[in-house]
Amino acid sequence: MAPALQPRRIELGDVVLRPFVASDEAAVAEALRDPGILRWTAGTAVIRAHAEQRARRWLEPRIDGWNRGNAIFAIADAGTDQVLGNVSLRDVHRVPDQAVAAYWVSPLARGRRLGARALDAAATWGFAADGLGLHRISLDHSLINEGSCHVAIRAGFQLEGVMRDYYVEPTGKRHDSHLHARLATDVVLQPADAAGS
Repeated sequence: MAPALQPRRIELGDVVLRPFVASDEAAVAEALRDPGILRWTAGTAVIRAHAEQRARRWLEPRIDGWNRGNAIFAIADAGTDQVLGNVSLRDVHRVPDQAVAAYWVSPLARGRRLGARALDAAATWGFAADGLGLHRISLDHSLINEGSCHVAIRAGFQLEGVMRDYYVEPTGKRHDSHLHARLATDVVLQPADAAGS
């Protein structure tokens, strides 16, 4: 089992990255009504759960994620604390000095660059000596999930290649996936001001 991580809070002005809590269930349930979030990021166990149980099924392991060595952040509105999305760094140091990123943004918050800003902030913290001390963070997405590709590129994650038939939907349908990565040594500009997640 991976060593526990100390939960963190990262302030980004209008939003904050913070650990998930049980009271986030209603906001997560609303996000999981989005077909894209269900299709690309929810996972088979969540999708197979009854609709009323999906949010709890998704949320419980994320609340405990820090104890299991995964940095799992809610992207929350700084004023209301409402969950607007998720960004996580998992498999931290499973391969030395590396982690894998994932993210989603609720439909109600899209178009504000929150995904790219949150991914950039989580990566910057992950690379920091007083963060996780990582050297490389990778992520992947299905080629047809173009929104995820835009978020990754805006956050400084360079496209490294295509992984054939890598992503498998719960239906069994396979998709080629892009592999992106960002290194601690990469020079990254602030996420672009263009609209999008």
